[in-house]
Amino acid sequence: MNVWILAVIIMLIAFLMTMTGRGGGNFYVLTLVLSGISMNISASTGQFILMCSSLMATILFSKQKMNHWKLIILLGVLIFVSAMSGGFLGHYFNDRLLKGIFAVVMFFAALLMLRKPKQQLKSNHYWVITLKSNGEEYQVNLLVTVPIVLLTGFISGMVGVSGGSFLVPLMLLTMNIPMHIAVGTSTTLVTISAAAGFFGHLGAGIFLPHLAIPLAVGGLIGGFLGAKMALNSKPKNLKFLFAGTQLVASVIMIINVL
Repeated sequence: MNVWILAVIIMLIAFLMTMTGRGGGNFYVLTLVLSGISMNISASTGQFILMCSSLMATILFSKQKMNHWKLIILLGVLIFVSAMSGGFLGHYFNDRLLKGIFAVVMFFAALLMLRKPKQQLKSNHYWVITLKSNGEEYQVNLLVTVPIVLLTGFISGMVGVSGGSFLVPLMLLTMNIPMHIAVGTSTTLVTISAAAGFFGHLGAGIFLPHLAIPLAVGGLIGGFLGAKMALNSKPKNLKFLFAGTQLVASVIMIINVL
């Protein structure tokens, strides 16, 4: 497929996915794989596109105070290290295995989004910490959050998916963070994860600039437009858009693996 046609498709994907805090990494990889590009090259290219488009969205969300910076710092360190490790080690796994992991991750993330959030956690345990942002308090259960973020970062870096696939459900279901704040926070974390995963792939020598740069231009444009749209969208609509698109992508990839 012509690279500029792919760039237009990437732009449309970035527009939709940026609205949900994922950036579009899942669909970038899916699109590239279905166009005949190997999984490892698709993963590294997807991370580069995701890094560029999510950075654009992060800047816009930051101006609207949609980022929870204390939570970003807490989770960002964990996801950076794990995503870089996943990106560096990804080439040791075969394409079929990576595609299978990719599909399973997306499917379960979509199902999680359809669940109702749990009630506020009790903060009288040393593993539950309280974070404040814009006058609101959120409880973070470290026993749940840390292992999920480490696993999310590793899989994100290895497969080239966006960490937002699990980060948004994590914040909604275990911390009761509002959808808009979850989207803004997740987008920033996705930028960190994508950068770490990309540099991991780059360190392993898996990167094609002549393919990635034109596609990243499409991602930047789509990320900008998607972030603008998210600022004016209802949280309920964002939630169902997240779950619906995630299910579609996972089913397509499962069919592709089989």
